[in-house]
Amino acid sequence: MPEEPEPSAGGKPRNTPPGKPEPTAVTTVEPSPGKHFTPGAPPRRPLTPEDGARRAKAVLAALTAAVVAAVVVPHETHGVGWPIAAVVVLALVGRRVRVGWAALSVLLASVAAFRASGWLFALCLVTGLVTASLAVTGGRTVRGLLWGSFAVPATSLVALPWGASGVAAHRAGGWVRPVVLTCVVLLVFLPLLASADEAFADLVLSVLSQPGAPAPVTAFFGAAAGAGVLAARRLQALPNTSDRPLDPARPVARRDWALPVGALVALFTAFVAVQLRTLFGGDRHVQVTADLTYADYARGGFGQLVVVTLLTLGVLGAVSRFASRATGRDRVWLRALPGALCALTLVIVASAVHRMWLYQRAYGFTEQRVLALAAELWLGLVCLVVLAAGVRLSAAWLPRAVVATAAGAVLALAVANPDLLVAEANVARYEATGRIDQPYLTTLSVDAAPALARLPKELRVCHWPDRRQRWTGWNLAWARWADEPWGAGRCRW
Repeated sequence: MPEEPEPSAGGKPRNTPPGKPEPTAVTTVEPSPGKHFTPGAPPRRPLTPEDGARRAKAVLAALTAAVVAAVVVPHETHGVGWPIAAVVVLALVGRRVRVGWAALSVLLASVAAFRASGWLFALCLVTGLVTASLAVTGGRTVRGLLWGSFAVPATSLVALPWGASGVAAHRAGGWVRPVVLTCVVLLVFLPLLASADEAFADLVLSVLSQPGAPAPVTAFFGAAAGAGVLAARRLQALPNTSDRPLDPARPVARRDWALPVGALVALFTAFVAVQLRTLFGGDRHVQVTADLTYADYARGGFGQLVVVTLLTLGVLGAVSRFASRATGRDRVWLRALPGALCALTLVIVASAVHRMWLYQRAYGFTEQRVLALAAELWLGLVCLVVLAAGVRLSAAWLPRAVVATAAGAVLALAVANPDLLVAEANVARYEATGRIDQPYLTTLSVDAAPALARLPKELRVCHWPDRRQRWTGWNLAWARWADEPWGAGRCRW
């Protein structure tokens, strides 16, 4: 008698012949109405109330930073509004801020309130943005510092949907409704009170408006500050994996690295010994050498400095990474050879600084030459830092020290007031030789005004316009210029 087919799970009889596997049932998951569904994608973890509240607070902080930046950052020039905006933005980033990097950022932004030089302010602004990003992310290794220097601007756009999801999840409660009601109240009563009293209206306009400021410029400053705060809050909420230690390198035996490094030290020693007359020859070497000018003499020294310093840092980095430290003799060699390489590099650094100084004495000081001299001095400082790391055989702090000294060098350059130094050196050169590059002096900022006032009346040029800015554009150099008898609006030179 034939057997009846066994019923399947759905109640219907099976028609599969005996001995063959039963086909696997496929279950289709229908997307929920109104939900985005991607086949094969893992389901997204829903936001917890704590995550939603954290993101919503980040959006509120970003909006506050945007409003403050749009109001206080001057659009035509730099002034006291820049450090105010820097303090507010860093305060809104959150508590997990590296105090050292944040302090450097505020100090660099404060240059806008004391110096009038445009190129100096731009250099300080870029450096301050790097240190502000490091204040959020930190960084101990080379990889961590490279990522941290650009992490905030690089993730600004990614942070927008991150913040929007928090607002959507936290919309039912919290601060959204009070903020909206506050804006409505202010929009209704502020115009009414301003129209009732002219003095109050002038106060409101002086605080909230930027005379002549294009709307796109104001919007850009506000959007940049808001996106930066939002990106910083997002980075603080995520784990930082950029500082994960690299896999341990296979140690290189002493004979494998000491021979090439020792040969390099011998080569540098021979070069310095043979070139002592060239390195420290000074005026006499230039005068007795055919077809050699001060420009060629200085540029040659600067090129040597850059190449030798980069070569030294690369070699020392490789040696520090791969050299064996198993025995006491290994550690002695690890201190001796790289230390000698650093010492020889410092000799060439000193020579390059001396060459640039002779060049400026012969042809006059300029902003570019002062900047090159400052860069040479900083590279020499880097060599000293590397030498100290080699003595201690501990380089974990070295990457941070290099970045910190770079930011400190920029800040020191601003304190030195390069435009005033250039003007004073050129005026002293005129008093000694009677030669002066008057067209170049007209390109200097108002920082140079006190020195240029010493020139004879026929050589003075009043090329700085009368500067009228609201309180956020106040600048110490411009204020001094306006208060002097020969200042703006009078030019009684």
